[in-house]
Amino acid sequence: MASLLAFDPYATDWLNLLFRWLHVVAGIVWIGSSFYFIALDNHLRPPEDAGDAEAGVGGEAWEIHGGGFYNIQKYLVAPRVLPETLHWFKWEAYTTWLSGFALMIVLYYLNADTYLIDKNVADLTTGEAIAISVGLLAAAWVVYDLLCRSLGSRPLVLAAILLGLITIAAWGVGHLFSGRATYLQIGAMLGTMMVGNVFFVIIPAHWELVRAKEARREPDPAANARAKLRSVHNN
Repeated sequence: MASLLAFDPYATDWLNLLFRWLHVVAGIVWIGSSFYFIALDNHLRPPEDAGDAEAGVGGEAWEIHGGGFYNIQKYLVAPRVLPETLHWFKWEAYTTWLSGFALMIVLYYLNADTYLIDKNVADLTTGEAIAISVGLLAAAWVVYDLLCRSLGSRPLVLAAILLGLITIAAWGVGHLFSGRATYLQIGAMLGTMMVGNVFFVIIPAHWELVRAKEARREPDPAANARAKLRSVHNN
């Protein structure tokens, strides 16, 4: 199947179109929802109703959009009782990464000799180039996550180290792949770090809060802090 797609421009073009637009639309939704919640946090005000504050509401905002008024409340940790329907924001991130990786497969892995490898840069085989590319995606998340866990309380130091490592990675990848592939590889590494935040940190922290409430336990505010920190990083 891989060889068929690699040598079938018609199939490749259609897959390229499908995954590219899915990636673009999902990315817009992910970034848009992330920016919305950052803006929402910045506009929260102390609740006007004393009862809301006693119930754990840390802030609220009134908004108008689409012909209606919205009163949005944010709890410091969790509400006393979980609502029957709870909307999660995760598939925007997962769809963005999965469609982007599928696009990399269609364009760069199945056509590695054309788009991924430049013999004038590095004399790599197809297998070597693909293995390095995938390995760098995994390494980006592992290194970033370890740094966050050890330097999370020192954001400026963490930011400086990450900037340095990304710069070194861009220089190194530029000596492995074609110029076009270099840009895509670094972008994919950053995207992997972002979706890793969602999959490995933010959503598990949310589940920790939910399961604590379901078990009638007081949720640990540390879960809120972990999720908030990585969400800020993504933005």
